Amino acid sequence: MTNQTLLITGASGFVGRFLWPVALSKGFDIHVASRQCAEWSPALKCFQIGSLDGTTDWRAALQGRSCVIHLAGRAHVMHEQLADPLSEYRRVNVAASLNLARQAVQQGVKRFIYVSSVKVNGEATDRGQPFSADSQPAPQDAYGISKWETEQALQALALESGLELVIVRPTLIYGPGVKANFATLIRLLKRRLPLPFATITDNRRSLVGLDNLTDFLLLCVTHPAAANQTFLVSDGEDLSTAQLLSRLGSAIGYPARLFPVPQRFLKWGAKLSGKSEKAQRLLGNLQVDIQKNRERLNWVPPVSVNQGFRRLGAHLSD
Repeated sequence: MTNQTLLITGASGFVGRFLWPVALSKGFDIHVASRQCAEWSPALKCFQIGSLDGTTDWRAALQGRSCVIHLAGRAHVMHEQLADPLSEYRRVNVAASLNLARQAVQQGVKRFIYVSSVKVNGEATDRGQPFSADSQPAPQDAYGISKWETEQALQALALESGLELVIVRPTLIYGPGVKANFATLIRLLKRRLPLPFATITDNRRSLVGLDNLTDFLLLCVTHPAAANQTFLVSDGEDLSTAQLLSRLGSAIGYPARLFPVPQRFLKWGAKLSGKSEKAQRLLGNLQVDIQKNRERLNWVPPVSVNQGFRRLGAHLSD
């Protein structure tokens, strides 16, 4: 049990709607902020937030809070339609986050946990050379740039105000309600389509399940050594594409039907079809090192990859 008072923004999003019930079960006193307040638990207060930008008024939601977990923002868009997406990312991610943090300081909030992204570090790693929390940031797209700019703005505010800032950069997140690329893999497996990835066994990708991400975020609320630190977070076990599909398929009850195609043909086909970026996610490496989490916070992921996949499978079968 804990007497920590929390504000969780983005509470109706993919991570938020999983996080707040776990936080409640652990005894946190919670406010949630969302664009729409649905039928929330009577044990927490929901504050409806309209436009998310540099003018949003957070005062009521922040009242009496000792910590903020900031999830709200413009997520990575797979099929971007805006002519200038960076401007919109800056409005919703950078300006809105800094506005929230400034008001948090004014309201006496002690700690601010910003959920960023591994995209701040970059899009790929060399095999066996994972990103660490101290790696030089190298964002490649508008979303990653906005996350990096937000981190820098928050760090400057923390330095001048004394706010304890914790930055958490998750890898690819999976769990109930997952969308985007991971959801596409699930759909392919459920359609029982033969997939040409049997030879993709040498790459490695880091993932993080909602169980492990939630556990880590709540640890960062209370652990003294988390203050003013940046962490990468994953399940602690990196998978090749073939392993990912095989384990995921078994867990959700749709065993993967993999057949071999040389990687050079897959890359060639992806280039011809204009899908080189998607191919990189399937064929390349993106690993993170979470040794800092273990050493500084004594954190070990409580749920294995196989357990996380089985829990996802159980949710899909409900």
